[in-house]
Amino acid sequence: MDVKVIARRRFLRFMAESSFFSVFSGASNAFSEDFLDPDLRYILSQKKRVVSSAESAMDVFDLEAVARKNLPPAHYGYIATGVDGERTQIANRLAYEKVQLNMRRLIDEEPIDVGIRLFGSTWGSPLFMSPAGSQKAFDPLGELAVAKAARSRRALQILSTASTFPIEAVNEARGEPVWFQLYASKSWLFNEVLLKRVEDSGCKVLVVTVDRPTALSRQTQRAFMQQDSRDCAACHGPGTDPEKGIIRGHWPMLDGLDKEKMAASEKYPLDWKMIDRIRRQTKMAVVLKGIVTGADARLCLERGVDGIVVSNHGGRAEESGRGTIESLPEVVAAVKKKIPVLIDGGIRRGTDIFKALASGADAVGIGRPYLWGLAAFGQLGVERVLDILRAELMLTMRQAGTKSIDEITPAYIAR
Repeated sequence: MDVKVIARRRFLRFMAESSFFSVFSGASNAFSEDFLDPDLRYILSQKKRVVSSAESAMDVFDLEAVARKNLPPAHYGYIATGVDGERTQIANRLAYEKVQLNMRRLIDEEPIDVGIRLFGSTWGSPLFMSPAGSQKAFDPLGELAVAKAARSRRALQILSTASTFPIEAVNEARGEPVWFQLYASKSWLFNEVLLKRVEDSGCKVLVVTVDRPTALSRQTQRAFMQQDSRDCAACHGPGTDPEKGIIRGHWPMLDGLDKEKMAASEKYPLDWKMIDRIRRQTKMAVVLKGIVTGADARLCLERGVDGIVVSNHGGRAEESGRGTIESLPEVVAAVKKKIPVLIDGGIRRGTDIFKALASGADAVGIGRPYLWGLAAFGQLGVERVLDILRAELMLTMRQAGTKSIDEITPAYIAR
């Protein structure tokens, strides 16, 4: 068969198993599958089934279908959106299609150990749950349900500044302190007060998001919001404007902050000097989330940063058109194993996790998949996502002949 035909069919199958068509078919009633070739129409018809329980989900996309059915348009749009033309969100997935694996043969692969150690703690797998705000929009227990799932699976959870539950309640549900993600403010007093609260809660690792310095153009989210007939302001408060994609909300982590004092406090830009101030202010390990180049990774080392998350916010913050797995090798090369390098963006299969680990990542994060599970079946859905991806990773490790995460090396990436 012609190479171009094979490539086209691989691309179409990828699109069918992704949420891409579901996003844009939801945004317009005019979407039709008539232009698709028979292969893709058949695959789509099989994926239209909606499972009735978390246990019956075969992959994370089964849970996406239930989440899409359960959620009102605006809430589903919040999960689905990227920015502008969605190129970076799509690139995060397509980039994994370009990575091929070398599979070894005749190796005794039992027993399999997928545990890792990271910042002094042992985790049940290299999979972590990236920070995501407003989780009550997907399930009444929101971050608490995720914390209970993380506890049951010994998984790492990173809590967003925009959490709908305070860190103290989430830590209680988790059974130990979670990591905390900080949206640093130009108001230094804001950062100072929040850092103290988080550190007092027992948090050991602070993840500072650095990839959202400007306003965002989330057109898909706006399209979904315009379909939603509910009064958004009834839940989100005054100032919410669906036409402009503006969403207001209550963040419990900001309770007790004196807005007047914050407004009057010293202002600093989010730059490397701000990172220096944060490091001096806290005893927590400081990890920067959003580093995608070797140049910035080297600056992280120079500034004494404790870790990096290679991330583009799931394609929700920039439109570079570059997948994070494509950025990972240069970051790993720059760091030279001196600090941990984590990655998120586009992870949907166990093979994706394996590819990221083989490319040098120390841990691999998911965002949309666990939110799909949360919206589909609450805590049980999140647990099912973690179970599916863990099982798929173990299967890939057996196929490759690797018994532990340490054995997954760049030699398994086909060049």
